[in-house]
Formats: sequence, C-alpha cells, structure tokens
Amino acid sequence: MSVQEATAAQAGPAPAEAEPLLSVNNIEVIYDHVILVLKGVSLSVPEGGVVALLGANGAGKTTTLKAISNLLRAERGEVTKGSIHLRGEEVQGLTPNDLVKRGVIQVMEGRHCFEHLTIEENLLTGAYTRSANRGQIAQDLEMVYTYFPRLKERRSSQAGYTSGGEQQMCAIGRALMSRPQMILLDEPSMGLAPQLVEEIFEIVKSLNRDEGVSFLLAEQNTNVALRYATYGYILENGRVVLDGEAQALRENEDVKEFYLGISGAGRKSYREVKHYKRRKRWLS
Repeated sequence: MSVQEATAAQAGPAPAEAEPLLSVNNIEVIYDHVILVLKGVSLSVPEGGVVALLGANGAGKTTTLKAISNLLRAERGEVTKGSIHLRGEEVQGLTPNDLVKRGVIQVMEGRHCFEHLTIEENLLTGAYTRSANRGQIAQDLEMVYTYFPRLKERRSSQAGYTSGGEQQMCAIGRALMSRPQMILLDEPSMGLAPQLVEEIFEIVKSLNRDEGVSFLLAEQNTNVALRYATYGYILENGRVVLDGEAQALRENEDVKEFYLGISGAGRKSYREVKHYKRRKRWLS
C-alpha cells in the first residue's frame, strides 16, 4: 500500500456532498410546440443559498423560473426534456399550488399586486394555501412588517396607489406569508431607483440570514446581484454559458467587460463587441 493510500484509508471515506435544495437538470423548454427557448439548462440551489441567474433581456431567465414554478402551461410552454428536483423529489409534474405547499414560490417580474386591495389584504392572500390559525398568521404578518416597516405605514393604503418600491416589497412580503423555503425572485430591481434596489437586496440578505429562506433570483443588474449572491449562472440565448462563485464571476474579465461595464483594456468599440458576440469565446 502506498503512503497516499494508507493516508486515505486512515482518513476514512470522504464526506458526502449535501443534496441541493433545488436541482435543475438539463431542461429544454418549448413554447407553442415549436419555439425552443431553453436548451439544456442545469443549475442548483443549496439549502440556505442565494443564487443569481444573470443575463440580458431575452436570455431565458424568466422562462427558467417559470419552468421551476410550473407556470409555463399558462403561456403554452412546457418542459420537454430534463428534470427538476426539490430535495431529491421530481416536481415538474406538480401544480403551482402543490409546489407552493412544498415551500417554493415565485415573485413575478413587474410587482404583481391586487391593485384594488390594501397592502395588508395583499399580504394576507399569501397565507391562503396554509392551514394556519389566526394567531400564526398575525405573527407572520408582524414578521413581514419587521422586515418591511414601510408596508406597516401603508398597510391600509390601496396597493394600486403605492410606489413601485412599495409594490415590490408587498409582492415579496406576500410570498413570505406562505412560509417558503425558497423564493424565485424575478427582476427585483426593474424600474426602481438605485437606493431602493439596495434596500430590497439588503432585505433579501436579511431574510436569507435570519429566516433561512433560499433565493434564486433572476436579474439583469449583474453588479448588484453578484454582491449579494453566493453563486451565479450566466444565460445567453437559453444556455448557461458561465457559472461560478459570485466573487470569481465579478473578477472574470469577460463578465467585467460585457456585464459590469468594466474593461481592463479600455473602452471597446461597437465593432469589437460585435466581433466578441460572433466568436463566443466562453462557449468554446
């Protein structure tokens, strides 16, 4: 027996890697039976993780989230290949309602609120799928107000007359009322002022740290997303072209140049950018 083998024998078997909370395995998504949108996307979200799904508009970020939350059928889309597992259980055949009961909920892009209801009434709709008593729901409502004090101030205001930032907070708060294990958060920064974007992401960080909620967030604002996420996947044309630890992606020259707007060699001309898009150097 060699020295290396003897050392390995004394050390015992290597510890098994923890099973991810969510595992997406080589999925393809087709709309209207003909339009191929996702082309073999794979990703995973660990328990208690914050994972960013990055890319330009139309890259496939929202479609990926809807594939996970089973909302594709309403748009004549379907997962035609691959599988999606939640804690090892295949879930792509479940209804969105069943998935919410298992702890996965999506906050849609565009801050969808019931405009004619008050902020508090909107929040209470998030607890609809739960079999909780009034005391538990009231306790969870106070928890939401602790993270979103502005919502407490506007609790009796009609949601349609609140600001975009308040509506985004309301949408996240409503998701929290379902007591999720994981939130799929779609473009939380869209249309918000930079100060509000930072506030929203700080709340996401607090919810992850203090409540143990895992996040998969689709975001065009790569700079902000990579500061708060632990891991990231970059999508282009329905494919994952790059993934890695958030810090490593922030330091990657291609990411810095084409997603963060930072170039070590100075500003590139439009012709050079077009040349980059043709050669797709990180796909080789």
